Amino acid sequence: MTELPAGPPDARAVPRFAGPDTFARLPRLADVNSAAVAVLGVPFDSGVSYRPGARFGPASVRAGSKLLRPYHPGLGVEPWNVHQVADAGDVAVNPFDLAEAVSQVEAGARSALTAAGHLIAVGGDHTIALPLLRATAERHGPVALIHFDAHLDTWDTYFGAPYTHGTPFRRAVEEGLLALECSAHVGVRGPLYSAADLSEDRGLGFATVSTAELARRGVDEAVDRIRQRVGNRPVYVSVDIDVLDPAHAPGTGTPEPGGLTTRELQLILRGLDGVRLAGADVVEVSPPYDHAELTALAAANVVYELLGLFALADAPSPRSADGAWNQAAPGAT
Repeated sequence: MTELPAGPPDARAVPRFAGPDTFARLPRLADVNSAAVAVLGVPFDSGVSYRPGARFGPASVRAGSKLLRPYHPGLGVEPWNVHQVADAGDVAVNPFDLAEAVSQVEAGARSALTAAGHLIAVGGDHTIALPLLRATAERHGPVALIHFDAHLDTWDTYFGAPYTHGTPFRRAVEEGLLALECSAHVGVRGPLYSAADLSEDRGLGFATVSTAELARRGVDEAVDRIRQRVGNRPVYVSVDIDVLDPAHAPGTGTPEPGGLTTRELQLILRGLDGVRLAGADVVEVSPPYDHAELTALAAANVVYELLGLFALADAPSPRSADGAWNQAAPGAT
């Protein structure tokens, strides 16, 4: 008989406000030795250009994850019963030296990947995506990037600094970490410094699904475009929580009105069932600006969606004849 993975305590026996302070109260990676997927905290926000506070993001998202339950009806899967999922703790990051911090995050991700098949990192500001991509590409080669964000994050420098939360994907392009013909920004909106921001981004090779396009054409069309773009490449999903409208995620450093709803983001992520997910991050949660844990709850549920996708890769559910995903699963949407 196969032994079930170690999971969180049953909330019907141990209240949700008790038990371990890990993501979804899951076991620590050190206690299970290895995991299919590990959640790694990166409490760092020295790369922000406006409001700080994302260094407190991992703790906030973990607190917001306490209401998560074992069965995901939308995907028809039990994310931490299919395979072992664990919390890898936090990377200790220098808050004063950006270059050293990037190196430390890369080393921390590589260390966690010695015991885990895949990582979902919780930031922290978006600077951390670059070292996470380095660690992921080392294992998978250049990856397709699905980047959910209000902003492009392909600027060259800020105040002469090459490592900031607005530059990670410019550096990733320069380092050959991305399969650009398969990569896309999703949810981009808001004012820019100039029209050159868009033309330079296109010149790097990215496609874009803007918030306005998504609003006009709908979620299903956006999912189809994303899936066609990434093809069969290993995929890295990077979610800046400011892709959501401030009404749904006020606790972030650079909020932009007119964003996605939490439901739209959930549905897009569920539409990625079957892509070759290599790794992911969820970043820019700044609890000092949050209200009623709206942002922390949204980010925790984004991690849950990603855990569901990883679980489906190990326990795939067939696509129905009409093209809907997982309609045979009870309560599937």
